[in-house]
Amino acid sequence: MAKSIGSQLWHMRLGHANMDTISRLSTKKLVRGLPDIFFKKDTVCSECEKNKATKSAFKSKNAVSTTRPLQLLHMDLFGPSRIASLGGKLYTFVIIDDFFRYTWVYFLVRKNDALSEFVTFCKKVQNEKGFMITRIRSDHGSKFENAEFKQFCDTHGYLHEFSCPRTPQQNGVVECKNRTLSEMARVMLNQFSLPRYLWAEAVNTACYSLNRVLIRPISKKTPYELWNLIEQ
Repeated sequence: MAKSIGSQLWHMRLGHANMDTISRLSTKKLVRGLPDIFFKKDTVCSECEKNKATKSAFKSKNAVSTTRPLQLLHMDLFGPSRIASLGGKLYTFVIIDDFFRYTWVYFLVRKNDALSEFVTFCKKVQNEKGFMITRIRSDHGSKFENAEFKQFCDTHGYLHEFSCPRTPQQNGVVECKNRTLSEMARVMLNQFSLPRYLWAEAVNTACYSLNRVLIRPISKKTPYELWNLIEQ
């Protein structure tokens, strides 16, 4: 009984991450401080059951299609939230590196702030790791498909790929991450009856947890570990 309680506690601490994922992390000793306890796969979390219900998705691709970090970035923006965050933000800007699947989230007041946030992100991430961005992928939303964004990409040599209209599957990497972030944030807020204006903090916590608990195919390491092992 104590072990079951412990597994549920760590399930909540890690943002209601999947039990199979937590079990693999514990077995392979990939996260410092995670106890060596039995994580029951047949235990149903009532909060996950209420807040993560969805229909069947497409099968994930168990392969890495890029050869280095920042070769391809997946981008999307979701919102607006019905309630502004503590800082007055309404939108969440999500960026994912295809190679490591490391994820960044930024919170915006307006959709049009996406370009200025992306410009800052590009300078920071390229200087940090010494790699250059090659391609970016997004939908045809007006925050990405406009003259200013095109000029920035042309100036810096970024190839901007767009998914086909009404085909979100082509931008599925970030679309799935949007759903996962939203679900985890909703579960955390609902479980403890927290005020809705803390949604940005919940999304940020979910992103922080996912970078440290998901396991990348082939490498068998977490995105956080892979990203921070890069030699500059």
